[in-house]
Amino acid sequence: MHHDEKNKIGLTVAEIGAQIPKNGGLYTYLEEIYGSFWGYLSGWMQTIVYGPAIIGTLGLYFSSLMINFFYLDKVWNLPIAIGTVVFLGFVNSMGTKYGGIVQTITTIGKMIPIVLIVVLGFWKGNSDIFNVVVPISENQSIGMAILATLFAYDGWILLASIGGEMKNPTKLLPKAMTVGILIVTAAYVLINLALLNVLPAAKIVDLGENATATAAGMLLGEYGGKIISIGIIVSIFGCLNGKILTFPRIPMSMAERGQLPFAKFIAKESPRFKTPANAITVEIILGIILMIISDPNKLSEISVFIIYIFYVMTFIGVFILRKRNKNKERAYSVPLFPIVPIVAILGSFFVIGSAIINDPVSCFLSIGIVFTGLPVYWYLNKKKETE
Repeated sequence: MHHDEKNKIGLTVAEIGAQIPKNGGLYTYLEEIYGSFWGYLSGWMQTIVYGPAIIGTLGLYFSSLMINFFYLDKVWNLPIAIGTVVFLGFVNSMGTKYGGIVQTITTIGKMIPIVLIVVLGFWKGNSDIFNVVVPISENQSIGMAILATLFAYDGWILLASIGGEMKNPTKLLPKAMTVGILIVTAAYVLINLALLNVLPAAKIVDLGENATATAAGMLLGEYGGKIISIGIIVSIFGCLNGKILTFPRIPMSMAERGQLPFAKFIAKESPRFKTPANAITVEIILGIILMIISDPNKLSEISVFIIYIFYVMTFIGVFILRKRNKNKERAYSVPLFPIVPIVAILGSFFVIGSAIINDPVSCFLSIGIVFTGLPVYWYLNKKKETE
């Protein structure tokens, strides 16, 4: 269900991306469809909390992996995390092509161990994976489990945030979204089936995040765990680079419309490299602050709930745009309309409902974080009126 839901989401948003080929992604889509208020709220959440929290979480996770791999003292956790985030911020400020090079290298690097496990898992494995049944306890929630893993697929919407920088976004953006989600889905499904072919389902649950390394050790010998560890390190490094490459396009788009404090500074491109260097700096600083004073992982989990509500509004936007632009030719149309967007909407409501039932406090906190942006919105609008 999880993978199928993300496919429906990607196909749905791809149609919107083809009609609104601008930077900013979700923020820009909601502004174009519903007006500046809803666009602002989504942009505020992504700029102030969600983006920095994701960057902080990945930075700290990368650091912990490096410490475990090289047997370093845990006192280095924060310095390594901050240093990595600052380094990648510098790389992406130097030019989009450099961030793209890092992304390409890390993508290839992380696929190598995945391919090894999938091939060897099906070749050497001996478990009957199609006869495995794992009961769900009363304390477990499928919806909450899906919500907790959505970050693994959010590249589709972050890709949309750089749509305005593509040479032919009306054609390339839908292709990149759909193909990207299909590849990620295939990789997750295959590696999970391979793991189930090597380890019993109950054992995988007990091992948790160590399940992949354990299976690799069984398949590749004493160096299997090390190979997987390197693959995970490369994967997290690439994922962090992708967030730093794309998230700053959101505050830059907001600043260009005067919807953030210090808008002129944030909207300014690097005169030499033509990158959103100031917006990158702002996101990096916010990410570092969250790493120091809070738990960015918890903040990112809290934020996902409200972000998903904005996603639902975006899916509904497909129907609005079709009615609004009924005589306009579309470069891309979601297949099996209206079935695909309806499935995306219903699936999203299931996840949101599960979150409300299982963790209402975090859901209300998520809503509260969004509305902290209201005073800023009203102040900036009043300032525009007086000017």
